[in-house]
Amino acid sequence: MALVVAGGTGHTTLVHSGDRDFARLWRLLSPRFTGTERVPDAWAAGDYPPVRATVIWGMTGVGGWPQTSRAPGGDVAIEREDQVFLAPDGTPWVRSDPSPDVADDDIRWHRAARSVFDRLVEHGGPFGPGTPAVPAAARRAGPAVCAKWAVTGLAVGLLVGAGGTGLIRRAATRRDAAGPPREPRQELIDL
Repeated sequence: MALVVAGGTGHTTLVHSGDRDFARLWRLLSPRFTGTERVPDAWAAGDYPPVRATVIWGMTGVGGWPQTSRAPGGDVAIEREDQVFLAPDGTPWVRSDPSPDVADDDIRWHRAARSVFDRLVEHGGPFGPGTPAVPAAARRAGPAVCAKWAVTGLAVGLLVGAGGTGLIRRAATRRDAAGPPREPRQELIDL
């Protein structure tokens, strides 16, 4: 499966293997490609064009004993993260992180086919219609904005978690205080 986040709009699409758009993503991003191409020094330093889309590749049906306390098959593994950029000359570039869960500098770049990119941008495609450019000022403010959203999300998560726990405890207390059930009981009779 692949989770696609359109750049600028934040529109999210989930595509599964067997979908037409999944095959196009596979052709555009070449997730099995392990090489890298040289990019301009400014790009290597982090001053690259706006992100047109971020694609997170995952695999479902993994996990289980002994790694987790759940039955096998219910977990999702994140395998790779790709970001798509459009160079000033119109060439799509892919920036890949083969292990997004590891904090390392293993970032790989390669060019992609413009015709496949155009099909993914078409109306209704996972990249969204005409994904707008993100201004350079917004890119520079990115970490501060991300930190703000992270703190806000953490606060909301704690509040919802605490509130949900309180509601569950209150419901359990009410059920215990109500006494035995009042519905008719069934009896087993020896014949």
